[in-house]
Amino acid sequence: MREVDRRATFDRRRFLHGVAVIPPAVAVAARVGLPVGTAWADTAKSLKPETLQTLACMARDIYPHDHLSDLYYIAAVTTWDDKAAKDDAVKVLVEGGVARLDQDAQDRHGSAYAAVAAEDDRTALLRGIEQTAFFRKLRSDLVVSLYNQHDLWPLFGYEGSSADKGGYIHRGFDDIDWLPGV
Repeated sequence: MREVDRRATFDRRRFLHGVAVIPPAVAVAARVGLPVGTAWADTAKSLKPETLQTLACMARDIYPHDHLSDLYYIAAVTTWDDKAAKDDAVKVLVEGGVARLDQDAQDRHGSAYAAVAAEDDRTALLRGIEQTAFFRKLRSDLVVSLYNQHDLWPLFGYEGSSADKGGYIHRGFDDIDWLPGV
């Protein structure tokens, strides 16, 4: 009779297989819109985790797209942590701007900006700081850091650059189907 060793074996191959499953699972969660926790902010190098969470909430309120997962907004604002680690002036600008926004939210709603439940209330708070250097810098940076994510382009119907495929002259230059023919 053969004796079977019932101890769990864990080798390199099983580890690599398990690790290979994680990115597709995260991508599926992003597409489906499953909620993303706040643990991602704990990896901050320079900014406070609460600051990164507030920046992600601000990003969604400045450029709202209901069909996008929070992962895209998180990817767009984590670049600020890298910038703040390299430049103290950026860190002061971001931490000061978020502190002011949180103070305004505390005065009006009794909670931090990210904890304000109603989107209309949060956008009203953003209107109060829209003339500050912090808000203008964040808004202009988000245009690039949010919309330049290649995984995001298909969700908006953008096929990407056409230069490497011969240009637009043979790929959609006159594919207008919504205008009546002449």
